[in-house]
Amino acid sequence: MKVPLLDLQAQYATIRDDVRAAIDRVFESQQFVLGAEVQALEEEIARYSQTKFAVGCASGSDALLLALMSCGIGDGDEVITTPFSFFATASAITRLGARPVFVDVDEETYNLRPSLVVGAITERTKAIMPVHLYGHPCDMTALMEVAQQRNMLVIEDACQALGATWQGTKCGTFGTGCLSFYATKSITTGGEGGMVVTNDDRIARRARLLRNQGEEERYVTELLAYNFRMTEIAAAIGAAQLPKLDGWTERRRANAAWLNEHLDGVVTPVERAGAHHTYQQYTVRVENGRRDALRATLREQDIETAVYYPKALHEQPLYQQLGIGGSFPVAERATQEVLSVPVHPALSAQDLERIASAVNGAMAAAGASRG
Repeated sequence: MKVPLLDLQAQYATIRDDVRAAIDRVFESQQFVLGAEVQALEEEIARYSQTKFAVGCASGSDALLLALMSCGIGDGDEVITTPFSFFATASAITRLGARPVFVDVDEETYNLRPSLVVGAITERTKAIMPVHLYGHPCDMTALMEVAQQRNMLVIEDACQALGATWQGTKCGTFGTGCLSFYATKSITTGGEGGMVVTNDDRIARRARLLRNQGEEERYVTELLAYNFRMTEIAAAIGAAQLPKLDGWTERRRANAAWLNEHLDGVVTPVERAGAHHTYQQYTVRVENGRRDALRATLREQDIETAVYYPKALHEQPLYQQLGIGGSFPVAERATQEVLSVPVHPALSAQDLERIASAVNGAMAAAGASRG
């Protein structure tokens, strides 16, 4: 039997009745866009995130754009961010005519390194966009101190970190936060979906206008905007899963703790003091050029893996063409060494033992020492 990186079918089996009832409710209402279901999910996410406002949209990528636009990021601005993330983090900045300014990441968490941020600030710097990668929170204490001292905005890419906390505060709520409900995330809205969370009523209102053709009142356009609307079906599916989220996260954390104790020959993930890691991905480091060989061995044993991410953002062809480069050795090394293995809530004890046996056997055969 295959051990999948994410078992959506097993997850769906636990919520099938609730999801079907939610979808039926939408079809009975015959209201499909920005109705009662979207409003309910927004209220529930705001309550869960401990923010005043949540604004639903069509995807996590749209949430990044909405947050940046709602904060006034535009042509000629600079936004400091990480070179080690999904492309949407940086492309949202670029699409607005702003410039992503990369700084290197921490060796253990792969998150933005606060000590490097100050040296990247220029007169054009308007915001910092940290990414809570793999579900591990950034050091928001240090980043917020820099932002407040320099009067800069903070826009958090928390698309992989719903429920993660730093010093007891939910990720995405230190500044303006962006969430994703893509199919591989901890909860999904049936494929695509996103949310902007904020305590600023002006940002929330602007985000609502920007997602809906600039309209608050029907056919009265206040600003040039877009169609980033969330559907009622998407919201209903997401709301059906939200009550399960904390339980699923604790299962992930338990699986991660077991793997940390039983994996040999690889560098296992850390959880820094003050962080509550949600393990959206369980990502190990495989040093000395052995990553691809280990991945091939696991594939042979029907254990699915993934590399998030095989190319740093400054190495992407687009940014090479735009002249946005630099040298970020920690991020560059990570692209060659990271490997994500299954950690999802549906893993059985036998699945975990299979993963550990396969990893340990492959690394022993390769002569690797304990990471």
